[in-house]
Amino acid sequence: MEMSIPGGYAGKILRINLTNNTILEEVVDNIFYRRYLGGTGFISYYLLSELPQGVDPLGSDNKLIFALGPVTGMPMIGSGRSAVGAKSPLSGGIALSQVGEYWGAELKQAGYDCIIVEGKAGHPVYISIIDGEVSIKDAGHLWGKVTKETQQIIRKELKDEKIRVAMIGPGGENKVKFACIMNGLYDAAGRGGLGAVMGSKNLKAIAVRGHRLPSVADAEKLSEIRRWFTDNMYKVPVVKGWHEAGTGFDMETYEKVGELPVRNWRDGLFPGVKNINATDLVRSLGAGMESCYSCPVRCKKQLKPDEKNRFDSAYGGPEYETLSALGSNVGVDNIITVLKGNELCNAYSLDTISTGGVIAFAMECFERGLLTTEDTGGIQLNFGDSEAVLKCVELIANREAFGNLLAEGTSHLAAKVGRNSDDFAIHVKGIDAGHHEPRLMVSCGLGFMINPHGADHCCNVLDSRFLTEAGMKSVRSLGFLEPFPEGDISPRKVALFKAEHLKQVMLDCMLLCHLAAVPLNQQMLADITAAVTGWDTGVVEMFTIAERALTMARLFNIREGLSAEDDKLPQRYYQPKTDSPLDDQALDPEKMEQAKRYYYTLMGWDRDTGIPLPEKVEELCIPRRLPDSG
Repeated sequence: MEMSIPGGYAGKILRINLTNNTILEEVVDNIFYRRYLGGTGFISYYLLSELPQGVDPLGSDNKLIFALGPVTGMPMIGSGRSAVGAKSPLSGGIALSQVGEYWGAELKQAGYDCIIVEGKAGHPVYISIIDGEVSIKDAGHLWGKVTKETQQIIRKELKDEKIRVAMIGPGGENKVKFACIMNGLYDAAGRGGLGAVMGSKNLKAIAVRGHRLPSVADAEKLSEIRRWFTDNMYKVPVVKGWHEAGTGFDMETYEKVGELPVRNWRDGLFPGVKNINATDLVRSLGAGMESCYSCPVRCKKQLKPDEKNRFDSAYGGPEYETLSALGSNVGVDNIITVLKGNELCNAYSLDTISTGGVIAFAMECFERGLLTTEDTGGIQLNFGDSEAVLKCVELIANREAFGNLLAEGTSHLAAKVGRNSDDFAIHVKGIDAGHHEPRLMVSCGLGFMINPHGADHCCNVLDSRFLTEAGMKSVRSLGFLEPFPEGDISPRKVALFKAEHLKQVMLDCMLLCHLAAVPLNQQMLADITAAVTGWDTGVVEMFTIAERALTMARLFNIREGLSAEDDKLPQRYYQPKTDSPLDDQALDPEKMEQAKRYYYTLMGWDRDTGIPLPEKVEELCIPRRLPDSG
C-alpha cells in the first residue's frame, strides 16, 4: 500500500503572508510530490502557476520560496541542501539558488517541505519556526546589523544556540540587486539577487529548529547506498581535493590551462595565483575543515587569523569562486584582501561572484577611460588595487556614492556606460558568470547560455570529465561510449550535455549536493529517491522530473519577456585571451548558435524561439497555458 505521505517528506507546505500576517499550512498529495519532487521543481511550479505576469521583482507581489527536497535532512551524504527562488531583480526571469549548512535539515525536522513568503511587512520582521510553531517577530532592532550579530541576537532571543538562521545583512536590506541570502555565516544562496527580494519584503531572517525527522521508506537500502558512497567517494581525486582544502585547491592548475578568470576574463597568466590558492591558504592559516549537515566531504575551510593576518574567522574561508572573483579577476594576489572581501560579503550578504564581477568590469571601464575618478568618487579603480576593491564592497553594500551604481549589477552598469562596453560585460541574462571558462570547456558555455537563471556554473556541465575513458564511465549506460575531443560541440555532444545537465537539475530537485554527488550516476540518484520515498522511481522518471522543472522555468521566463535572444554569451568568449594557453582559442559563434538550437530541439522546444511546444507541455503535465508564440 502506498504511503499517504512519501518517505522523506514532512508533509506540509507553509505559506506566510507578511502583508496581513497570515500563516497557513497546506497539505499536498502524493502526486504533487512525485511530479515536482522538491527544490527547483517546487519553485518553478509555484512561480509559474501563482505569480502574476509582469510583477516587480522588488514589489510586494513577488514570492520568495524556500524549498526542500526528499533527500534534505535524510541520512545520506550531501543531504544538507535547500533551495531558494523568486523572480530575479537582475534578470527579470527566474532566480534559482541552492545552499548548504544545516538550515534545510532543521526546517525538515521542524515539519515543513517548503515556505512560500508573500506580501511585504509594514516594518522589519523575522520568522521563527520551531517544531511546527510559527510566529512573525519584530526585527526593528536587527535592521542594519551584519549577519554575525543577527544570528547571535536571534539565538539569544529564542534561547537556543542550535537555531539555524537564513538571513540578510545590509546588502539585502538596501536591495543591492545581487544581494544573497546567508544560511549561517558562510553558506550563501548566492545567485539572482534573492537577498534583495528578501529585503524588499522587510524580512530580515527565518530562524528554524526541529527535532522530528521524517522516516524513510527503505532505511536498509539507503544505508547500503551510503556505505558504497563512503567507500568510494575519496577514490575520485577531485573529491579528495575538496576534502583536504575545499574548492580552489586546484587554482594553480587552472591558471596553467587557462581556466582561471583573470582581469575581467581578458587575460590568462596570473603568477600571483600562488598567493591566493586554497591549498596554500589552508596550509598557512587552516584550522580544520567543516561540513554541512550529514556530509563527510567536509569541504568548508576554517581559518585562524594571526597578528599579521587579521580577519574575522567566523565568516569561514573563501570558496574557489570567491578566491577568483575577489582575487585574480580583479587582479589582486593579496590573500588578506580576499579574506577581508569574503568577510565583508558574508557579513553584508553579497554574492561574491557578482560583487567581484561588477568591480572587474568597472576596472576595465576605468582602464579604457570609459569611467573616470569623477564617476568613481575619486577611487583609482585599477586592477590589482586591494584598497579600491574593499572600498567598493563597502560602498556597494551601503549603496553609497559610486557603490549605488555598482549595486545595480554588471548589465545595468554596462547600459549606463554604453560605448560598446557590453562586449566585455561578463553576464548572461544579467547574472555574472560562474568562474569556469567556456573557451576551454564548450559545454559549460552552452550551459551559461540556456540555463533559465543565467550563467550558473553549478547546474552545468564541465567538459574535462569526458575527455578520457575513465570519465565516460558514468554515462556509458546512457549510450555515450567514447570520449569526446576537446572543444567538441557536435550534436552528439549536445545530447550528452542535455543528459548531464538534467542530472544536475535532478540534484537540485532532490536537493543533494553537487560536490558530494560527483561519484553518482543517474541510476544511483533514482535508487536514492526510491529508497527515501518508497516510490518505484527509475531513471526515466528522474529525467522527466528534471525536464518538467526546466521547462516550467523556461515558460516562466518567456511569460516575463525573455526569449531566445537572451540565451547569448558575452562577446569576450568569442575572442581569445591575451595570453596563456587560450591566447589562440575562442568559441565559434555559429557553432554555439547551432548547439543552442539543437538543444532546444532535444528539449521539445521550438528550435528558433526556444518556446516549449504544446505537445511537450502536455506530455510533461504542466498545468499552465503556453505563452503565445506569436
